[in-house]
Amino acid sequence: MDFLDYAQLTTGQKISYKIKSFFTGIPGAIAAIFAAIGRFFKGIFTWIGKGIGGYGSRFAKGDAGTKASYLIMGAGNILHGQIGKGLCFLAVEVAYFMFMINFGWSYITKIYGMNVQVDDNTIVSGVIGTQPPIYDVDPLFGAKTVTNLDTLDDSNKVLLFFVMTIIVSIAFFAVYITNTKSAFATQEIIAEGKKPIGFIDELKMFLDERFHVTMLIIPVLGLLVFTVLPIIFTIFMAFTNYDKEHQPPGNMYWWVGFKNFADVFYSNPDKSATFGKILVWTLVWAVFATFTNYIFGIILALMINKKEIKFKAFWRTMFVVTAAVPQFVTLLICKLLLADGGPINTTLMSMGMNAIPFLSNADYARVTVIVVNMWVGIPYTMLITSGLLMNIPEDLYESARIDGANAFQQFTKITFPYIFFVTTPYLITTFVGNINNFNVIYFLTGGGPSPASYYKAGQTDLLVTWLYKLTTVSSDFNLAAVIGIIVFVICAAGSLITFNMSKASKNEEEFS
Repeated sequence: MDFLDYAQLTTGQKISYKIKSFFTGIPGAIAAIFAAIGRFFKGIFTWIGKGIGGYGSRFAKGDAGTKASYLIMGAGNILHGQIGKGLCFLAVEVAYFMFMINFGWSYITKIYGMNVQVDDNTIVSGVIGTQPPIYDVDPLFGAKTVTNLDTLDDSNKVLLFFVMTIIVSIAFFAVYITNTKSAFATQEIIAEGKKPIGFIDELKMFLDERFHVTMLIIPVLGLLVFTVLPIIFTIFMAFTNYDKEHQPPGNMYWWVGFKNFADVFYSNPDKSATFGKILVWTLVWAVFATFTNYIFGIILALMINKKEIKFKAFWRTMFVVTAAVPQFVTLLICKLLLADGGPINTTLMSMGMNAIPFLSNADYARVTVIVVNMWVGIPYTMLITSGLLMNIPEDLYESARIDGANAFQQFTKITFPYIFFVTTPYLITTFVGNINNFNVIYFLTGGGPSPASYYKAGQTDLLVTWLYKLTTVSSDFNLAAVIGIIVFVICAAGSLITFNMSKASKNEEEFS
């Protein structure tokens, strides 16, 4: 449909056309994402191929010093006159091998224990660790005492230190490749009749043209330790049977492949049924929590920004105050007010009316959390929208009024398209944030009510609050890891698809 045909449609037809275009565009957006993923991996493999080619080429063209650096890091730099730099490379190699000999290698060998006797009657392959606990049983009371505390393997530590070893090894490999490149580059500088840069001068470069590298070292290390390592650890945990029956150090756990994923999707009726119900409610909640705040926030901003409204700063301040109050305080107060025996229900009963089960009935509780979330969320959208409204050129409205456009037409043709264009990224991040909105559910309903048909969950639980209960209450860490991976996939896929279909992505530099 071209622009002229679209312009002749009624408002309802335009809305229907846009909704239809959105859903018909989803397959194309998904295909574009998979194509982008394919290009990404193609680029990775191409980069690896070029790296291997360059690695071999440097060895073939290198002199004795460069070739020596392939075995002894820093040898090429030392033989080419860069002694300080060469010694640094050599120190990294020595430190890495000391790390592997005294620490890392033992955890690599323990990551898949073969035929380990995990209890009196069970021998398992694929155990994380090779030294299970040995118990001394009290003949009188039957109490068990671990007798090999100094030698038993804690599966958690084995898996964690294995991941750490892999990360350290990858970092070492990167330094090793840098060492070969440095040796060959120094060789070429000498071949051109030039003198290689001195160690002190090269260090000074990290305070000048390479200062960005110096500033990024600590953030990158923090990213590896506090983000990358836990993520990889969690992903590995999803493929184990780490639950309340297998708690280290008293018990070991082992690899079970995709069993946990099968349990969540189809093989375990309790878990799969609970997952399906919570997933549907999570998506329903995210849609309503996002768009109610968004739409009513825009309406509130429009009302405050009308020319006829006086004391605009006062009204904005009043709503900012609601956002300034810590969210958990507001939610706990609402929980007290809306409880079955709270002030609201007490007042209703004193007036001869029936109490309303705001939080104890599933349907009422779901509506309640959405309404309370509007109270704590609308002011944020109002603030963002107020700033945008002030930046829309007044000339657009004057031209529209001259052409006979009424207030509703001005809103649908000028105001809302502009707001939506600018706030699309915010809308996406809000949607993802609501999928993981732990506070509103946890502080208001605690996930309840909790029927027996739900596995360790309640009827208002989101995936993220269910995950929390699985870890802190029932110690089903393997199932929690699976849920965490699924939440990540849902958020990542939804964000990429929606953003790639939006005008904010297609027309980044202009509004139309």
